[in-house]
Parts: sequence; structure tokens; C-alpha cells
Amino acid sequence: MSEVQNIQWFPGHMTKTRRLIEADLKMVDAVVEITDARIPQSSRNPILDELVGNKPRIMIMNKCDVADEKATENWKRYYEKRGICVIVCDCRTGKGINKFLPTVKRLLNDLIERRKARGMIGKALRLMVVGIPNVGKSSFINRMANSKKTKVGDRPGVTRGKQWVSIDKDVELLDMPGILWPKFDDKDVAQKLAFTGAVKDEVVDITELARSLGELLLRDYSELVKARYKIAGEGDILTEIAQKRGMLISGGEPDVERAAATLLDEFRGGKIGRITLDDVPNEYEE
Repeated sequence: MSEVQNIQWFPGHMTKTRRLIEADLKMVDAVVEITDARIPQSSRNPILDELVGNKPRIMIMNKCDVADEKATENWKRYYEKRGICVIVCDCRTGKGINKFLPTVKRLLNDLIERRKARGMIGKALRLMVVGIPNVGKSSFINRMANSKKTKVGDRPGVTRGKQWVSIDKDVELLDMPGILWPKFDDKDVAQKLAFTGAVKDEVVDITELARSLGELLLRDYSELVKARYKIAGEGDILTEIAQKRGMLISGGEPDVERAAATLLDEFRGGKIGRITLDDVPNEYEE
């Protein structure tokens, strides 16, 4: 998977985003970090901890409906032990979203009380929303604002510039462009980002990517994969899927490219089952 490992992810664009975040942190009261519940660690930008520092933070573990429930609970506990407030939700269906505003007001209660004591009644809480491309950041903001104020797309990096979105009279969200580190040093992280679509498919070898995903799924979720594709899981997974689904090219050869696209699409759409690819550190597993 060297094709993924060595991607340069729009370094100029991401450097600009980092500067924007550093500048705008001064005018927000807390940071909301959106992650993908299927890859709760791999979908975090490692520079955010450094940038955010001691600013209050809420992590939104999005796409929980397609993530492994037990793993999600373990990851939630893991981050809470590190002082990060966690909300598990699915922005597509709205599941768990109703916990957001009460959590914000509980987290920032001391600030709210200080403002009241100084007579600053009605001053909105301002929150910066950050996340790597394709974790559902704009979907979250749209759901909270109950509108289509932001540009939502399946392709990574649709949100370009920052924008303020008011979600009620007391809370405003600052939507930042998707931020991803400019170079992938960890091959496993790069692969997982590509599996979920955070890396554009055009810059990776789709067949090799899908084969790597298949091997990982057969290792950790073999029953789900075998049940979905009615395969034995003993040979090349793409060949098995192609043969089972009648994906053949001239001469009766299995169409592994079509099988690869199918496997990736069905994983991303949650059709194989509820799957989490990041392993929780051992001490947080039940």
C-alpha cells in the first residue's frame, strides 16, 4: 500500500487550515472534533491535541450506526479517561444528536456562570468544529442547524472556507475546512483512511486497497463477510466475490476490479455489518 502511504495531501491547503485554526482558537470557547466511529483513532488529526491545548473539547464519534457497538463503547471510555467529552451519534439519522447542546452547556457551565456574574447575558457560546475530510463534519452542522447552510458531499474536502452557523440563540458553530496531515507516515492509518473514503479513490490502487480491506475483515469480522458474500474466505477474496456474484469478463475470468469496487462500496455503506477497524488499547477492552 505504498501508494497510500506516500500521498501528499494538499500541503498548501492544509497548512493554511492549520494557520486558520491557530488564529481562530482565540475567539472560541470550545472545540468540537468530529471523528469516524469506524476508525476513531485513525480519523483524528494528531496535530489537533497540540493546537487545541487545554481548550474544552467535545468529540463526536459519528457514523456509529455502521461501527461495532462494543468497540465504540470501549473507545468512548478510552477518550473520556483522557479528559475528552464524547458523544456517540449518527448524523445521517440524527441518532444521539440531541445530546449535543446539553453536553455543551454542561461542559461550559463555569464559563456561563462567570458571564452571568459579569452581566454578559445573551452572549453566545462559540464552538470551533474540526475534523479530517469525510467524517461527516458538514452533515453534523447541517443536522444541528436544521438546514443546508454548508456544502455537503461524499468527496473529501468539499468544505473550503470557514463559516459561522448559528444553531440556537446561545450557541454558534465555526465550521473549519477539513484538516488532514500533509503526509502519511503510518501505513496502517493511511490504509484505514482510504478504506473509509477519507482519501480520494483516484489516488490509490482500488484493487489492492479492497484486497487489503478484505484481508482485514476476514481476520476480524469473518462471519459477517462470509455471510454477506456467501464465500468460504479461503482464497483471494476479490476472486471469490466475483465468482459468487457472477462478475466475469471475457473468457469467464473473474472481474476483480468490479469486485473491489463492490467490497469498498458495501463496507462504506454499512452493508457488510457493523465494523470498527481501529483496535482499542487492551486496558480499555471489556
